[in-house]
Amino acid sequence: MRPVRVPLAAYVWRACAASTRRPLQVRLASTFADRKSSAFSAFFFDNHRWLPTPRNVPHTPARAHADVVQSAEATSVRAFREAEVLTPRRLAKIYWQLSKSSLTVLVVLTAMSSVALSPLPTTVPVLLSTALGTALCSASANTFNQVQEVPYDAQMARTRNRPIVRRAISPLHATGFAVATGIAGPALLWTMVNPTTALLGVANIALYAGAYTYLKRKSTYNTWVGSVVGGIPPLMGWTACGGSLLPTSTQSFELVLPSFVSTLSSIPTDAAIADNPLAPLALFLVLYSWQFPHFNGLAYLVRESYAQAGYRMLGVLDPHKNATVALRNALLLVPATSLLMPLSGLTTWAFAVTSLVPHAICINVAYTFWKHGGEKQARRVFQYSLWYLPVLLGLMMFHKRGMDWGSWIGLGSDEEVAAEGTPPQSA
Repeated sequence: MRPVRVPLAAYVWRACAASTRRPLQVRLASTFADRKSSAFSAFFFDNHRWLPTPRNVPHTPARAHADVVQSAEATSVRAFREAEVLTPRRLAKIYWQLSKSSLTVLVVLTAMSSVALSPLPTTVPVLLSTALGTALCSASANTFNQVQEVPYDAQMARTRNRPIVRRAISPLHATGFAVATGIAGPALLWTMVNPTTALLGVANIALYAGAYTYLKRKSTYNTWVGSVVGGIPPLMGWTACGGSLLPTSTQSFELVLPSFVSTLSSIPTDAAIADNPLAPLALFLVLYSWQFPHFNGLAYLVRESYAQAGYRMLGVLDPHKNATVALRNALLLVPATSLLMPLSGLTTWAFAVTSLVPHAICINVAYTFWKHGGEKQARRVFQYSLWYLPVLLGLMMFHKRGMDWGSWIGLGSDEEVAAEGTPPQSA
């Protein structure tokens, strides 16, 4: 008897019909596919099934899964960390973080250094008001910056712990703090100092929170705008003492040449150099040029984070140009300080000699970064810039023109000692 041939189509149809009558054996890859689980929190306690099964222990996935579901159902919401209550102490800490405390302290110190270097007289209320008003303006600018960059800060490891990103404070609350400090700072400077200093504070907020923050994702020129922002606080300290920023009909540029070059008739008087417009230019250039080695070294180290957040930095788009700009401005710091400072009358010409040591060290590390372009060299540029600026400002104050440090420590000149030791003559 010959076998009956079954058509292929009929065979496939009967096989499919038989498979539909049998229960489907599927291993669940996730508890999201398990319709029997009633507790939503059980989805987060299901990592046990990926662990290696111990030897000599019978594997019962159904029983293990039931135990996990029961433990998840027993878990209370109170087992999770509760949100912190904004007590006055915690709120002050959050405000301090919104202000970028390290940056704000640096801004205030650079403004106060101009007050200390200014030959114009000032008072304690003006000094304190300048410090507080500058700090409020810096806090406002930094807070506005963080409010705008929340989605980008969340993508970078170095900024994802900021207050708004981790939801320690709401964006509305942070905006209110920025507005309050942005009004209080210029208002304090306007009433207690002068309108020029207040307008510089407003310009600082607008440039940093406006132009700089916007350009960070648009153009590499954001670094130049940020350097201008860094050069404004020294100008605020200079104008707080009554100094002018531009030459006028009564005030022109006066050059204080070294004693071996100038003659007695060419030496300007103290009144002429007290408000020399060359002085604020020198103070501005110091902070403007310092920003590039400082920031470009840091930008190269965190270039991956900047690229992930979409920031257009030279360290991301053109690393060699990034190092070139850092070296160029490190070289610019030499004439900006060693020449302009003594020429403006802020320091003596001895500063031109002593400042060459930190200049040489800074230029050396910037040149090494430009030549090799590695992370080790970039880290050295950034680290050296941290001590370079305080050392340079300290040398400026030590060599301030007219400063007699001997009288501060009780060592006067011979003429003063002789005058003090001469008894008064009777008539």
